[in-house]
Amino acid sequence: MISKEILSAILQGIDEGIHAVNLSGETIFYNPIAAAHDGLVVEEVIGKSILEVFPSLTRHSSTLLKVILTKKPIYNQVQRYVNLHGKKIETINTTLPIFIDGELAGAVEIAKDYSRLKMLSEKLLDLQQRMQKRYGNNAGSKGSTAYQFSSLKSINPEFISMITGAERLAKSDSPILVYGESGTGKELFVHGVHHASVRAQGPFIVQNCAAIPEALLESLLFGTSRGSYTGAVERAGLFELADGGTLFLDELHAMPIELQAKLLRVIEDGMIRRVGSTKSHYVNVRVIAAMNISPNEALEARMLRPDLFYRLNVLMFRLPPLRERSEDIPYLTDYFLSLYNKKLQKQITVIDKQVRQLFLSYSWPGNVRELKHAVEYMMTVCEGNALTLEELPIMLKKNWQVTEERTMEHQVSLREKIDQYERSMIHQAMLQSEGNIQKAAKLLCIPRQTLQYKLKKQN
Repeated sequence: MISKEILSAILQGIDEGIHAVNLSGETIFYNPIAAAHDGLVVEEVIGKSILEVFPSLTRHSSTLLKVILTKKPIYNQVQRYVNLHGKKIETINTTLPIFIDGELAGAVEIAKDYSRLKMLSEKLLDLQQRMQKRYGNNAGSKGSTAYQFSSLKSINPEFISMITGAERLAKSDSPILVYGESGTGKELFVHGVHHASVRAQGPFIVQNCAAIPEALLESLLFGTSRGSYTGAVERAGLFELADGGTLFLDELHAMPIELQAKLLRVIEDGMIRRVGSTKSHYVNVRVIAAMNISPNEALEARMLRPDLFYRLNVLMFRLPPLRERSEDIPYLTDYFLSLYNKKLQKQITVIDKQVRQLFLSYSWPGNVRELKHAVEYMMTVCEGNALTLEELPIMLKKNWQVTEERTMEHQVSLREKIDQYERSMIHQAMLQSEGNIQKAAKLLCIPRQTLQYKLKKQN
């Protein structure tokens, strides 16, 4: 059982604001990180009503009091309030009810400093804008896109056929949905689409939807209007930065459902409205989305709106995992061998046969990325001119050892089954010959001496 002192020490050390109240709304726990967010000291809050310490809040606007009222959790909600000294605070809160023996006892809140997250988001936008000003329309041109379709290395006929089709369809302005396991090359593929499109001279903007908190993603995508929240300024979002080019939204299924509805409207009519603004304006942007799970899986889990999916699946591509194109494993292994020989200035020319066999039998859950990193690691630690089992990364080495053990178990099992079958046949022959070894040997089509040896061996 964890003591109250140990639990308090753990919570005090967590690098996020934690604030807990009882059913009356009085603070029963408040750590220094929460105090720093709120511009207060712990002693000003402990034992006091939350409405006394934060007079701008009400029983309906306070996330803690709302959770006590509804008994339902609230996730990643922005809260703006004023402390007892008049300081304005912004946090992103996850607030949970506290139940003891099935009875509601209070609520606890985990708060992140929204101001800091917002500052990081704005720095990202500023960086994108500076790049665009520096390079003009060439910021996403053919010369600056990191990859082309030729960057996707394969000898698999189906994969090559899909790339050829994608290169042809890239000329279209329709939105695209790409899905496949992590490491299959989705970003390379999307770079290739932009490079082969009529928008190749326009911007190419990338945003991972899982990397930005829900509360910031909308302002990051659509921009902000002055006064839309505390400290807000007129700022273009990623859609405006991508005007005339391509906006690549990775991990689309991590985007909040409500925001997906706004994304659908932009794809439909090209009209965007900055957060806090009443004015809409047109942007000419091609949206390409990617997911590391299948659309059916995302739809069943309600992580993807059906109407958005039907709009995106006009052009849809599934990048197959490496295990489905096994001929690419030795091909890519040799390609990465050559690549890292040049990069590391080495002369490794041989890959041990056992290593190649292991590579072919391994499932590669990290796909091409995992294979690339495995070869890079092996070549970095290799001191000779051949890659052997000794240079394998730890995970692959463990996999090889498990495979060897299973093979040995299978071999032992096979010998035992052969022995059992032989015993059974000899037993039947001896029964039929009523114990006559000569007759039994004829029935088994083996010499009498061989049968005698086997009988002696089998007791």
